[in-house]
Amino acid sequence: MTEKEPEKKVSTKTAYALGIFGIVATLLMASAVVYYWEWVHDLGAYGYVGAFLISILGGATIIVPVPMLAVIFALGRVMEYTWLVGIANGLGETVGALTIYMAGYGGGSAIYYRTHGRLQNYYVKLMELMERRGWLVLFVLASVLNPFFYPAALAAGALRFGVKRYFIITWAGKTIKGMTVAYAGY
Repeated sequence: MTEKEPEKKVSTKTAYALGIFGIVATLLMASAVVYYWEWVHDLGAYGYVGAFLISILGGATIIVPVPMLAVIFALGRVMEYTWLVGIANGLGETVGALTIYMAGYGGGSAIYYRTHGRLQNYYVKLMELMERRGWLVLFVLASVLNPFFYPAALAAGALRFGVKRYFIITWAGKTIKGMTVAYAGY
């Protein structure tokens, strides 16, 4: 019978610093998308690297919509290896989604502990679901086209889900979604 090793506690300062970094990185990427719109739009011309880069922006910016899925759809048609487009998209979106995880890590519990509001009620239910079946919820929400992945990513950060575990599960789900979109374009 083995004992479970105690989890390392992260200081409050570190958690807030990570949360602030995640929020600032998300806002900076959203601003960059607006400011460099033509450059972002032209990323599709760079093939697999373009798919990866635009997917980073699409995965990190929940505020400004990035035409990531349209680019992945189109690249699925024009690129020789459609499956590589899906993998590049999955990896890029996961790297971008790390900013959402970090924001939840530092400040995701603030929504949980609010005292009122419909948003807070939904978030509490999501947190409870993530506590029970977090890996499955994260995988399913990452695998399909929906806006509910971002609250789950915030919840994963707030619950200290573990960045390696979060990355692997999200990457698997986002790759499935990316391949689905790329093959639909094919």
